[in-house]
Amino acid sequence: ILVHEQPIEKLLANPQTPARLKGQLQLVQQLRAFAETNLKLPVNGHYRKYVDVHRAFVVWNVEAAPEFSLEPKSWWYPFVGRLEYRGYFSEGSARRYGSRLEKKGNDVHVGGVEAYSTLGSFADPVLNTFILDAEGDLAELIFHELAHDRVFARGDTDFNEAFATSVGQEGARRWLRAKGDSTALESYLAHLRRNDQFVHLIAQTREQLAALYGDERTEGGKVKATKNKRDVPVEQLRQQKKRILAQLQQDYAQLKAKWGGNTEYDGWFAHPVNNAKLNSVAAYYDLVPGFDRLLELNSGDLAKFYDAAKRLSKEPKKTRQQRLRTR
Repeated sequence: ILVHEQPIEKLLANPQTPARLKGQLQLVQQLRAFAETNLKLPVNGHYRKYVDVHRAFVVWNVEAAPEFSLEPKSWWYPFVGRLEYRGYFSEGSARRYGSRLEKKGNDVHVGGVEAYSTLGSFADPVLNTFILDAEGDLAELIFHELAHDRVFARGDTDFNEAFATSVGQEGARRWLRAKGDSTALESYLAHLRRNDQFVHLIAQTREQLAALYGDERTEGGKVKATKNKRDVPVEQLRQQKKRILAQLQQDYAQLKAKWGGNTEYDGWFAHPVNNAKLNSVAAYYDLVPGFDRLLELNSGDLAKFYDAAKRLSKEPKKTRQQRLRTR
């Protein structure tokens, strides 16, 4: 990827650069400045260059969980610790690894990712995978990835992704309000309302499945597979799980009808849903309400909010998660 980077300034000066791409690259420059000045995010050398990777996603993440538990499988990495996904730059490699996990009896989800953060190890480029996103979505994505450089808790996927999601959403709202673009703002806020309902639907389904599986909760609120022997036969568990996931599809159809037929989550439901796929949503959103409340407690002052989040990141994992879930 780094080999094919092109400076954005050169692309803007090149008459052969498509007009729409130029407009979006100029928007990235504005978002970058806003992130640094208004959101107090560490922009450093990020998003000064552009790369077309000639595919829809830059990375594919593999996530896994047992067939009858929502406890996510995790992998250990140098510097960042234990994470609940394994990333590949090759879709084929990701799917082959996922197949191996499935053969061991796991539920597996392989999902494409538009962007990533190297946590300051490199200057992250703008990618074709997200450059043409709607303004609110692009703003959220840029601010989300930059937020990882501001606060990061080693080995805590839920904390890191929820913090970045909270910052990304708040940043996008502030950006659109500052621009005074009421149409774009309302469109983005409507998207957030739909997203909240989608996340709530997934959370309800996870609660039903956790009860079925007999999953337990750690002190910090994380799901753990039960160590007790189940009385329910495996095939009966499988059928009950199937019914719960079928109900999720029906509930989504009703939700979509209330939205007037909006299709933005059709892609998510187009492929089979399992424990690992449900976990992929929970990782990004379970702790977001806790971070949103933390921002409110700091009267919307981002600097104080970041300091509070930084202090939380230094607490033991179960302590910080418990505090975020009970605020």
